[in-house]
Amino acid sequence: MPIGKLAYVTAVVADPEAMASALERALGLARQMVDAGGVKRPLLRIGEAALVLAGQGDRFVGGDDRTGVNHIAMSVQDLSSAAASLKASGLKATPESAGSGLDGRPRLSLAASQCAGVTTHITDDLAYAMVESSHVERFDHIGIASADNAAGQDIFCKRLGFDLESTQTDMEVSIPVESFTSDKYGTIYKTRAPEIAGGLRVSFITVGDCELEFLQDITPERPSTIDHGGPGTTRQDKSAIGRYVATRGAGLHHVALKVPDAQSALDRLGAAGLTMIDTVPRPGSRRALIGFVHPKSLGGLLLHVVQR
Repeated sequence: MPIGKLAYVTAVVADPEAMASALERALGLARQMVDAGGVKRPLLRIGEAALVLAGQGDRFVGGDDRTGVNHIAMSVQDLSSAAASLKASGLKATPESAGSGLDGRPRLSLAASQCAGVTTHITDDLAYAMVESSHVERFDHIGIASADNAAGQDIFCKRLGFDLESTQTDMEVSIPVESFTSDKYGTIYKTRAPEIAGGLRVSFITVGDCELEFLQDITPERPSTIDHGGPGTTRQDKSAIGRYVATRGAGLHHVALKVPDAQSALDRLGAAGLTMIDTVPRPGSRRALIGFVHPKSLGGLLLHVVQR
């Protein structure tokens, strides 16, 4: 049995109110205000889980001023039983001080070093109202820049009891072509073996109604290049993951929202004034269409939509 299910994802953003307003305006996500470590912050209910938007330096995120996805929280029926289960699995859960959880709830903390880079909290069940949006169905996945997918599977599948949904390898290759042109004999073409331009090894682990997506760069020896002026590619995705792990270490990287129509969602996000990485959906994992919003538009959070 899994330790629980995904309750919420917390992101640190430059302006929580502005980001909540942008997502309300673009995607119809309704906000609720919650006490997050003594400060009222927006919570957006997304499927069975929620997105909490914290400010830089908030107590709720341990004073961290780095923007992006900060931690995830799993909900359980009984914290004492959960603590015993975690101990039996070889993980040490640290009780946090009173008032540290949402609306003053107690919670347990698992350090990122124990969870393949993923800072994880354990909390009791949330009781926030479900608010449906016609533009967003739920979280599709929470992206994790991984140094070792096997370590992530060991923690979240073998120790915490979640199911491995699927694995895949994403590759971008180039095929060199040589030409030999003669004014008498015409042109002959010769192709050489494909060369790997970029690649990711991906593991999806189901936690509640979405997945954790572990992304491991498998071509780290190649230089990282990102074209910030154009739509994303597998090579750029690989470079972004490799750069993240090199500069910040393994950890939570992005959030993905499952939508019924990726093109419509991208159009709505662009019309709301957000800067887009992708304006047209492109192929993604699990036979999906995906598209990214530039993190500068969302206070430092990287977000993308997924149509499956």
